[in-house]
Amino acid sequence: MSEPNESLPTGPLRGIKVVDASTILAGPLTAQILGDFGAEVIKIEHPVTLDGMRGHGLDKAGVPLWWKMVARNKQTITLNLSTEDGQAIFRDLAAEADVVIENFRPGTFERWGLSYDELAAPNPGLIMLRVTGFGQHGPYAERPAFGTLVESMSGFAYLTGQPDGPPTLPAFGLADSIAGIAGSSAISMALLDRERHGGTGQSIDLDLLTPIMTAVGPGVLYADQLGIDQERTGNRSQSNAPRNLYRTKDDQWVAISTSAHAIAERVMRLVGHPEVLDEPWFATGRQRAQHADLLDRYVGDWIAERTRAEVTEIFQAAGAAVAPVYRPSDLLTDPQVVETDMITTVEDDDLGPIRMQNVLWRMPNTPGSIRHTGRPPGADTDTILTRLGHSPEDIDSLRVRGVI
Repeated sequence: MSEPNESLPTGPLRGIKVVDASTILAGPLTAQILGDFGAEVIKIEHPVTLDGMRGHGLDKAGVPLWWKMVARNKQTITLNLSTEDGQAIFRDLAAEADVVIENFRPGTFERWGLSYDELAAPNPGLIMLRVTGFGQHGPYAERPAFGTLVESMSGFAYLTGQPDGPPTLPAFGLADSIAGIAGSSAISMALLDRERHGGTGQSIDLDLLTPIMTAVGPGVLYADQLGIDQERTGNRSQSNAPRNLYRTKDDQWVAISTSAHAIAERVMRLVGHPEVLDEPWFATGRQRAQHADLLDRYVGDWIAERTRAEVTEIFQAAGAAVAPVYRPSDLLTDPQVVETDMITTVEDDDLGPIRMQNVLWRMPNTPGSIRHTGRPPGADTDTILTRLGHSPEDIDSLRVRGVI
């Protein structure tokens, strides 16, 4: 197994040290983003159960594929935090870290002697991100929670699906992913505050519910001020029309949105119904949405007579907004994705060249990078412990006693 290529971090977080003691999925994604932008990340796994992310998703010849992405740019060390020796090692890691990320149930780190106050005593600049389903306090704090539960509670599931169908959950870890991105933002803010306002760190309480509840939109405000609940509208919108998915002649699908009034005008001229532009109700998106049946029929009939390629070409030539409904495999050959390297090729020790999503944003002066993919369990344990001052004999003893 080759050593990870840690020589080329170029992102704005280079020099920042992160200890990732979290699992599935928000915390690890937060740490992945920090690592993508230059941070040195040490991933903690239990020596027996390992990180549950290794068992999530599909594998190739026993190699977990999702792990290759979410654990990229991370060194891996196995450590049993329920043992006194494991806790002592963790305290040593935290003493030289800028950031610690954990997502155990509230009170677990306190029970292990790893509370924020204890970790920050020798390292007052420490920033700790604590990820839970519902937060560190409150009546739900002790409840086990996964993304599915907060996707349901946030209003997302209630608003998703056809009007005559059931509430619908996403087919992927939406709540965790939104929280993971939010976590990277929170840590960046805390690092900036530490730099500008005195050098002290802080403990960040991030629950899974708040970020997705924010992403769902103004439903809470509508309920509070108007006493109404938004309802499912399928692929339509209450804010504009035409907005839907439409089937093409070759049995493909395209998406159309007309959030801008000028785009709505172009679409209706394009599909041969400019007369609707003179209707009083065409003036605003909300009024157009009340006539979605008519507008969808006009647009859908026109699209149904043409292939996806024809629809896309004609719409783009007219300056009207359209996009194909892609399968994941379509992204691998999309010209925009390829040209801008949104999906990039990375060399992996197990699988050779593999393609995965690139870093989240492009920063010309301090670009992020993928320096290596997810590593095997404990690949860097000996190296990290040696750096902390442990002898080979001590490391062997820790291994025999199940600490690592």
